[in-house]
Amino acid sequence: MKKLLIVLLSLLVSGIGTLYAADNSSNNSRKGVLKMNKKVLIAYFSATGNTKRVAENLAKVTGGDLYEIKPLNTYTNADLDWTNDKSRSSVEMKDLKFRPEMGKDDFSIKEYDEIFLGFPIWWYIAPTIVNTFLEKHDFSNKTIILFATSGGSPFGKTLEHLKPSVSDTTKIIEGDILNHNPDEEKLKAWVETFK
Repeated sequence: MKKLLIVLLSLLVSGIGTLYAADNSSNNSRKGVLKMNKKVLIAYFSATGNTKRVAENLAKVTGGDLYEIKPLNTYTNADLDWTNDKSRSSVEMKDLKFRPEMGKDDFSIKEYDEIFLGFPIWWYIAPTIVNTFLEKHDFSNKTIILFATSGGSPFGKTLEHLKPSVSDTTKIIEGDILNHNPDEEKLKAWVETFK
C-alpha cells in the first residue's frame, strides 16, 4: 500500500510539473519578441538614464541590437543645468551647427534596415550629438523612427532639425514621446504601428 501511495504521489507531482511547464511556455510565447521583417537597431543618446531604459526595453521587444551614442566627454549634472546660460548643454543648444564629439564609434550601420533613434528633448529638439551620430554614418535608403523622453516638451522642430543630417533617401518618422518607461506590451503595440 505504501509503494502504491508513493507511485501515485510521484505521478501527481509529475503531472503538476508538466502543467506548470506548459503554462509557462504559453506565457513566454505571449511575452516573446515581436517578429520584425527587417534588421533593427535601437540607437540612443541618454544623459540621465531615462532614454536608456526605454531603449533597452525596445531592444527586448523588437529583438533589435542596442547601440549607445556616447559623447567623448560625458555630461555632468552641471553640464545639463538648463537654467544656467553658461552650462555646456545651454551653450551647445544655442549654436545648432555645433557638433559634440562622439566617443568610440566602431560599428557599421550597413546591416540595418530600420533604426529606432532615441534621445531626450532639449530646447524642443534633439541634442546636437544626435546630428553628430547621423552625420557620421550613411543612412541612405534606411528608415529612422524617432522616440524621445521629455520633461514636458513635445517634439517641436526635432524632425526639421535632424533631416539635414541625413540623405534625401533616408525616411525619418516622428515617433512618440515615451516617458515613464512604458511596459513591454505598450511598446509592442507602439512598434506594431510602424510594421
